[in-house]
Amino acid sequence: MEYGFWLPIFGGWLRNVEDEQMPATFDYAKQVAQTAERIGFSTTLIAELNLNDIKGLEAPSLEAWTTAAAIAATTERLEIMTAVRPGFHNPAKMAANIDQLSNGRFTLNVVSAWWEEEARQYNGIFTAHDERYARTKEFVTIMKGLWADASPYSFDGNYYTLEQTQLHPKPVQRPGIKLYAGGESEAGKQTIVNHCDAYVMHGGTVEEVAVKIEDMKTRRHATGQPPFESFGLAAYIICRDTEEEAVQEWQRITDVKEDSAGYVGYDDFVSKSQLEQQVKRNDYSVSNRGLRPDLIGTPEQIAERILAFEEVGVTLLLLQFSPQLEEMERFARDVMPLVEEKRKVGQTK
Repeated sequence: MEYGFWLPIFGGWLRNVEDEQMPATFDYAKQVAQTAERIGFSTTLIAELNLNDIKGLEAPSLEAWTTAAAIAATTERLEIMTAVRPGFHNPAKMAANIDQLSNGRFTLNVVSAWWEEEARQYNGIFTAHDERYARTKEFVTIMKGLWADASPYSFDGNYYTLEQTQLHPKPVQRPGIKLYAGGESEAGKQTIVNHCDAYVMHGGTVEEVAVKIEDMKTRRHATGQPPFESFGLAAYIICRDTEEEAVQEWQRITDVKEDSAGYVGYDDFVSKSQLEQQVKRNDYSVSNRGLRPDLIGTPEQIAERILAFEEVGVTLLLLQFSPQLEEMERFARDVMPLVEEKRKVGQTK
């Protein structure tokens, strides 16, 4: 199991807590990234949204790609997974440049956008659900074509046209940059198994995640391509000395305030996405359905649940904490070593 984390570019992950003591500033994001690298985290995921989906439309948030370049320049080992959305920009050149800057540590999370209001405000392209994935197929094909050794590159599709396009320098990673993607609809899954390298999931129970992973493995095998390189899962951590303390924190952060500014994107998310599990407002109170994996409790309880996810095929946890620095350090100190100890005990039985 590898441990990743969401870079705190929105000022936190909780829609019901106004001030999480984690400001949406680059200084704080850099401090988190450098600390995470030092204490054993492998990956950071940087979300790409022009509006703040968690704290409200008028709240500050960092721009993903300029932040990614700056994090690449101020870290040494961290994998920098940055989200990208077809319909907002063509990032092939920027991605290659950041991959060069980071010496091959840059990866992409391809996200077929769901937020209609954001697209309206920023002149992005917003389309019906399945059409998003048709656009994504062309988008990914173009990026791979531009990163390939052969140049120039041309493409004539329904959504994009390129003629004799040059891209130099190429990415450090060959034949191209690793592509993560997540999706729960039929169109989304087929696009991912045909065009991406790894599958990432919003939070879910062990049982839900096991079904998704087996399904995606079967679909991938049918394409004749190599297996997915990894399976990632988003989760929110509540680690406390006692189970009672953890439950109290869970109750505090899920005290749903439906008129909160952080719920402005809720209707778009549930109505314009094709989700396999029903999302309730209680789930939505924490970003990315982070409470569903139930990584809540004592270090012992959390370690056991992490191993359960590992058993069904999860290889990367993309974690959220609040406040980020303090809770991330607690997790690295109290949970990571315990997972390793329990794994070794299990292997010797």
